[in-house]
Amino acid sequence: MSSTDLRVLVLAGGLSYERDVSLKSGRRVIDALRAAGIDAQQRDADVSLLPALRSDPPDAVVIALHGATGEDGSLRGVLDLCDVPYVGCDALASRLAWDKPSAKAVLREAGIPTPDWVALPHDRFSELGAVAVLERIASRLGLPLMVKPAQGGSGLGAAVVRDESSLPAAMVGCFAYDSTALVERYVTGMDVAVTVIDLGDGPQALPAVEIVPRNGVYDYAARYTAGLTTWHTPARLDASAAAVVAETAVAAHNALGLRDLSRVDMIVDGSGAPHVLEVNVAPGMTETSLMPMAIQAAGLDFGKVLAAMVSRSAGRAS
Repeated sequence: MSSTDLRVLVLAGGLSYERDVSLKSGRRVIDALRAAGIDAQQRDADVSLLPALRSDPPDAVVIALHGATGEDGSLRGVLDLCDVPYVGCDALASRLAWDKPSAKAVLREAGIPTPDWVALPHDRFSELGAVAVLERIASRLGLPLMVKPAQGGSGLGAAVVRDESSLPAAMVGCFAYDSTALVERYVTGMDVAVTVIDLGDGPQALPAVEIVPRNGVYDYAARYTAGLTTWHTPARLDASAAAVVAETAVAAHNALGLRDLSRVDMIVDGSGAPHVLEVNVAPGMTETSLMPMAIQAAGLDFGKVLAAMVSRSAGRAS
């Protein structure tokens, strides 16, 4: 079946903190697919979804949901139960990538560099004594530190801690978004994001996007507020460092068992060595999102890339 004969459902919205971003991603995906000649419709992941999938199943689904709804694997598991194919990795891989401490453990086991870390549930934090725990974390990992939710995206609840006195407030801010905090050693260097896509010839890394937030932290405001961040695509890396970054991104994609697309976020230190921070299986698709920037920098058409992924996913139908 030609991709232009496919009926595609784009899922966007959801009930996570990232709902607004998801809706923007969904609209852009719809526009790109329609420009590529594909019949695409948008729907929220609500109580009307399953009846619609049963009565009028699409040929493929594009998941433009961010946060837990689109990334923790649960929705993908439901789509599998409905025998509806979708773009992106399966439920198991999605669940693994969504939980940052688990993903980092897999990356470390595969020999892929990632900053030292500790994952701390709120209950343990309280039971063991906040002051003593924080003192030990600072002593063991050193300063500065990055504190962020173990599960979550868009920089929500994330903070850089440069002195020990700021650590309690950062933990409180993090626990507002998740019951477990990931505290990792902060690596100074260039913040880059590498999109990995597979259009049928195996995963390939697109040009890295360099991220330069005005306030030094790529948080929610920096990601989605015009003027707060500057991006350089391709990143200002020499050829050797760029090659290592691309190789590392593909290795992370493969180690986590991903397919079709992912975005690998890294810090490149002063020696040119990359450190993987996290891997996103449902990257943003908005006007200021990194995956569309990388696709454009590679000289590819956003709609045609999506169309190719949709066609591949439809071919996986049972």
